[in-house]
Amino acid sequence: MSDSARDTVLAPLDARTADLEALYEDLHRHPELGFQETRTAAEAARRLTSYGYEVHTGIGGTGVVGVLRNGAGPVVLLRADMDALPVTERTGLPYASAVPGTMHACGHDVHVTCLVGAADLLAAGRAHWSGTLVVLFQPAEEVGDGARRMVEDGLFSRGDIPVPDVVLAQHVAPLGAGLIAYCPGACMAASDSLKIVFHGSGGHGSRPETVIDPILMASAFVQRVQSVVAREVAPKDQVVITVGSFHAGDAANVVPDHATVQLSVRTFDEAIRTQVLAAIDRIAKAEATASNAPRAPETEVLNTFPVTLNDLSTLREVNESFTDLFGEHRVFAYDPAAGSEDAGLLAAAADAPLYYWWLGGWDPTDFHTAVQAGRLTQDIPSNHSPRFAPVKQPTLTMGVQALTAAALNRLAEAEG
Repeated sequence: MSDSARDTVLAPLDARTADLEALYEDLHRHPELGFQETRTAAEAARRLTSYGYEVHTGIGGTGVVGVLRNGAGPVVLLRADMDALPVTERTGLPYASAVPGTMHACGHDVHVTCLVGAADLLAAGRAHWSGTLVVLFQPAEEVGDGARRMVEDGLFSRGDIPVPDVVLAQHVAPLGAGLIAYCPGACMAASDSLKIVFHGSGGHGSRPETVIDPILMASAFVQRVQSVVAREVAPKDQVVITVGSFHAGDAANVVPDHATVQLSVRTFDEAIRTQVLAAIDRIAKAEATASNAPRAPETEVLNTFPVTLNDLSTLREVNESFTDLFGEHRVFAYDPAAGSEDAGLLAAAADAPLYYWWLGGWDPTDFHTAVQAGRLTQDIPSNHSPRFAPVKQPTLTMGVQALTAAALNRLAEAEG
């Protein structure tokens, strides 16, 4: 795609900025949890219809897909997730969440707004490109089930949505607004969230000899499971095991009959992932045996995300457009993140390459000050924080530009 054609497609953005900022504020005020994104989905569908897309709704629950067929050429899919988190907002923004206990603490309102803006520009500028554009608004990324549900609901097998040749997505991050960060290869970790129930034999706290204590059993597991990271995998193999929930009993003088532990496992390699999950299962069973538990612990997989794997060729070629558009100093390599993402499931289902990049969203001055002071983690709230508040500009404008430029890089240029 020539620079002049790209710039012509991007030219109307300034006139649309006020509308996009209003949309962003509205989405931020009205967050919706996974598979409950009915209001957000309806707004996305309404706008796509007005831009001339074929619109498909209710895919995998609340998923929305717009298709714009524009002659011969590649099929390019742009994706945004829609769901919020069960977090009470503490940003102090004038457009803070109006929904108690729910907040867009991960920036999915940014993602929806930017994809709406890109869909609008690409539709209006269709005279300058050729191919098929698919824009996908996905539910329930936070619980790791939204992309899977859409695929299982026939996303690419129903016949009316073309299979993409490439999948492109971005995520706002606590980096300076105006920056784009990328990571070749494995850019985000695989994640497995587990619930393990340890069984004992309850009784009176004054007679410990008559009980089999599941709290002691589960506590020993919590400590021992960290030995998997410390002693069973090499330092070069990044692994994180976090126990985030421990629940047992309701009274001080009663030993309960079970204890429940929930944990999150992050890995970047499938072989290591298999090894670590097997070790967790082994340790849980061993602690139960050591405690003479009446039966083996029960393990439930709560959710699972694959490794997010960036295609090197696609990354390199799209980054050429980013560098040309934004300047070399604003596009930089970044370390893999231990967070997880399910956009890769869409690419895997289509057998298509994926490029997933990070969009800076924090006030550039505050970000620079925090970096200079060595206080980045203390002063810049991360995703999922109740204080996570991306600045509207230049975040939204750059997010629209990035999605649009990435799509044009993959689409064919119109002849003539």
